[in-house]
Amino acid sequence: MKVIVGMFSTESNEHVPNRNTIADYDVAFGAECIRKCQVGDVFAREGIEVIPAAYVRSGPSGVIAAETFRYILSLFTEKVREHISDTDGICLFLHGGSEVEGTGSGDHAILREIRKIVGPYLPIAVSCDPHGNLTREYVESCTILRSFRESPHTDSVATKKHVARLLCRLLKNRQNIHAVYSKVPIIIGGEQSVSTDEPIRTFNRILNKYEEDERLLSVSWHVGYLRHDCDCAGSGIVAVPSREEYLSYAQKCADELRDIIFEMRHQFHYTGLTMETDEAVTAALEFEGKPVFITDSGDNIGSGANGYNTVMLRIFLSLEQLDKTVLITDLNDPAAFAKACELERGQEMNMSIGVGIDDCSAKVQVEVVLQSRGIIMGMSLGDPDKVEGENLLLKVKDRPIYISLVNRRSSMCEKHQFKAAGLDWDFYDIIVVKQGYIFPDLKEKGKLSIMALTDGPTLQDTRRIEFKRIMRPMFPIDDI
Repeated sequence: MKVIVGMFSTESNEHVPNRNTIADYDVAFGAECIRKCQVGDVFAREGIEVIPAAYVRSGPSGVIAAETFRYILSLFTEKVREHISDTDGICLFLHGGSEVEGTGSGDHAILREIRKIVGPYLPIAVSCDPHGNLTREYVESCTILRSFRESPHTDSVATKKHVARLLCRLLKNRQNIHAVYSKVPIIIGGEQSVSTDEPIRTFNRILNKYEEDERLLSVSWHVGYLRHDCDCAGSGIVAVPSREEYLSYAQKCADELRDIIFEMRHQFHYTGLTMETDEAVTAALEFEGKPVFITDSGDNIGSGANGYNTVMLRIFLSLEQLDKTVLITDLNDPAAFAKACELERGQEMNMSIGVGIDDCSAKVQVEVVLQSRGIIMGMSLGDPDKVEGENLLLKVKDRPIYISLVNRRSSMCEKHQFKAAGLDWDFYDIIVVKQGYIFPDLKEKGKLSIMALTDGPTLQDTRRIEFKRIMRPMFPIDDI
């Protein structure tokens, strides 16, 4: 037996100015595609041959340029056409939060076009990020559809392998099944649905209990993605029956789970310690331990922002008395980076930092000294061994303020990234990171972690984001 395997992942934030081109993607084919998809061992154990389509991942970023997506789509459809006569199934790793110029969801388009080629019955298994948007058509086009449980996504690899195993099981005992869908009128961000907090911790236990039922292959909650305005935004429940006769039962379970999570809607809250920006800075300055992590949540790279915000840098520069050592990561300004590359270690330069496209990214004139050069490594959710960019560690002259200036969008989420970038997190009292919720490595290391409710392209207050096309009423925008 043979299975086509491929990955397409983008979170498209329409509130950032850039359009994704193919240069923004990590693209791999052949054996490298199989390695990056992380499920080759599952199929090998079952004696199933893997046919690699493509691994195409940009991470969270902008809306995808139409021409770029046409090329990406062709990588999948051409491989399916080439192997239509000898393919027994397809295993896809899709995100669900993409948006393409003039098309809508790229994830939905890929699945729709593949179904046109293979027809309604060839098994297609999809593992996905919970922060993606669904439609009934998309869900029912999947034979198996299962999202990660955990946010942050510490179970991403385990979920991919689980879905691959479910597909192997199905291929050896074919059933005429498909996933079923129940929409939940809730629209929230990932920072209010962290799995170590309530109500998600309890709800995940409920999902796990449902999955013990032999009539169900899987159930999952899809939080949704709210960084572009689309008619499929909002949450949803997906259930997959184990046999055709259990389709109606799977729908009943999906509806039950929809009602359970909707009843929990008033329990959603920001995870951890959350403060307005000035309050967060004051709390960090007054805290005696180190390091303190502050997340610049309005400029969250993990939700598609570019890392342009200079808000935190300007606040710390404005302080007349600063007795704490502060690190600002990862401030993205390619022009300033190119200028600072002229420096040798220990050299000084008066320079402007900030792309200046809005108030949040306003330019700052600073005298800096080059401390070191480093590299930006990928994170575990993608390819942690991939070099994604470079950074320069700059110190503001005569001030205990350090800036990790980068030449592309990146975020210090994990320990190995700090090390590769040459950033000793034990040295600093306060570290500002371009995240929303704090990631596990940082949470474990930090003596205090605060999410600062900064402005920017990833606003955390859903009610401040303008939506025109979503289903209404929708909580918490509407009082339901």
